[in-house]
Parts: sequence; C-alpha cells; structure tokens
Amino acid sequence: MQNILSIILAPISSDASYSLYATLTTICLILMAISAIAVIVLVIIQQGNSTGIDALNGSSETFFSKNKGKSAENKLKKITYIALAVLVVLAVIFFILRADVVWGIKS
Repeated sequence: MQNILSIILAPISSDASYSLYATLTTICLILMAISAIAVIVLVIIQQGNSTGIDALNGSSETFFSKNKGKSAENKLKKITYIALAVLVVLAVIFFILRADVVWGIKS
C-alpha cells in the first residue's frame, strides 16, 4: 500500500513524473497564496454587521440608507465564501500531494 501511494503521490526525483509533481505542487502553493491574500483583502473591505458606537448616539437609519449597498455587500460576502472554499480545496489537494512529507512515506 505504501509503495502505491509513494509512486502515485510522491515520485522519486529521478522519475519522469517528478517534474509534473513538482509543477503541480508549486502551482497549488501559488494559488493558495493568491487565494489567501484575496480572502484577507475581501474581509478587510467588508463592513461590520453591528452598529457599534452609533447605537449610543441614537442615530436612526432609514430603510433606504440601510439597504442602499445591500447588493454590493452580498456580492462581497459571496466572493469571500468562494475564495475561502478555493483556499480550503487547494489546501486539501496540497496536503494530499505532499503525502511523502506529511505521512512520512519513503520511496
């Protein structure tokens, strides 16, 4: 079982499939970094849900001012969820690709 996993997931550096393995690992790592930066930026851009200190002043918001940017906020939330899902999927793929390091499989 370990031989099969080591051949499929972590080829020996002298194998022909090693360049494909190294390329996929590098691409996955770069995409994870881009996705993580996108998530950070998207979360910073979004406004908070709570009114915070404004509630103490008694300032009331009208219906129009409350729902003015709802569509843009919802789009940002959806994009953030998509970026997080991409980051999670890429992390799982990277974990599987790096089975030799993570699980200690020797070729």
